[in-house]
Amino acid sequence: MEALITIFIIFQVIVGFNLLLPVLLYIFHFFRNESKTIIVSNKGEYDYGIIVTAYQQTTLLPGVVKSILNLNYDNYMVYVVADDCDITGLDFNSDKVILLRPEEKLASNTKSHFFAVNRFIRPHKLLTIIDSDNLVDPEYLNELNKFFDLDYLAVQGVRKAKNLNTDYACLDEAGDIYYRFIDRKLLFDNGSSASLAGSGMAFTTSFYKECLEKLSIEGAGFDKVLQMEILNRGKRIAFAEKAIVYDEKTSKSQQLVNQRARWINTWFKYAGKGVKLIFTGLFRFNRNQFLCGLIFSRPPLFIIAGLSVCCIFIDLFFLSNMLIFWLIAISSFFAIFFVALNYFNAPKAVYNALVKVPVFMFLQVLSLFKARKANEISTATVHYNEGIVEELEQKKSSAK
Repeated sequence: MEALITIFIIFQVIVGFNLLLPVLLYIFHFFRNESKTIIVSNKGEYDYGIIVTAYQQTTLLPGVVKSILNLNYDNYMVYVVADDCDITGLDFNSDKVILLRPEEKLASNTKSHFFAVNRFIRPHKLLTIIDSDNLVDPEYLNELNKFFDLDYLAVQGVRKAKNLNTDYACLDEAGDIYYRFIDRKLLFDNGSSASLAGSGMAFTTSFYKECLEKLSIEGAGFDKVLQMEILNRGKRIAFAEKAIVYDEKTSKSQQLVNQRARWINTWFKYAGKGVKLIFTGLFRFNRNQFLCGLIFSRPPLFIIAGLSVCCIFIDLFFLSNMLIFWLIAISSFFAIFFVALNYFNAPKAVYNALVKVPVFMFLQVLSLFKARKANEISTATVHYNEGIVEELEQKKSSAK
């Protein structure tokens, strides 16, 4: 019996550690803040290949391309990969934009990326990846340059909400802000790597090819594979918190369930690699690999919440001393959650939507049961929200 109690206590500590880790990172980041080392870009304009990927839907392409053409930057080309799309009547009327349509369906992010890379009209030093539902801030490339000036090979920007039109979208943004603060800002500030987000990220072209060119990646999670390849090479991913793209948030329940099912499927698929990375970092005394391994292997937040509730319920009857541990862990989580919302200036709509968190979590539980066959449901997220950057900034100002 004592052995079972010991095992259960260890299990609780492991679960609760995921709620305590952000507080530790927050405390330590005051002593080592990588963001303070950024200098003004002075090496000129790098040549970018901007890759925009679309799958089965072209409705939002004019908007994202227009936002790119409005960049305060000149040295780039845009490569729009319209995979399995009807491109009839699609014309961007710019010699900076090249429209590519694969003859055969690719249904793969990396295949679309390399379809563009292999058709670069000149050897771009850098490439950046943008989704078809994104909009790009005018200073996006200039902000990325500040980190390439410091000789980083990979940089992740910020994906802000393009739409906050439903409670689901607001809660999606709340979760994204939390992860943005922990997995990107705090990790980078502590000398580790920002987690990749799938878009709004940039690399030297040669390094991107080195990491992924020989790999075959099916289904969701190419960004996880890419991040692991970067970490295995001992390199860091910088976080450019002023390099902004606006990303569509899930605004409908079924859209949320399908998307989260793919994400959960990806976590189960790659969590083991995160555990391996923890031990690799320990043996090599590599802070970058160790901290990223902890984040890489962390379960989705709703799973941590569910396990925490179960543990607390059992402790009420059998291990009341552990309730103090859970009080500290849960208080730490809420403290960091609201610190994150405040740091990234979350709109009032996000705060107002927090009362719907139980419904949001229930939908994610439903997605858990779909996770096993997630990649069979669909590999594409249907997008609904158009817009332009100027409108988003006006809404942001009026919401304050």
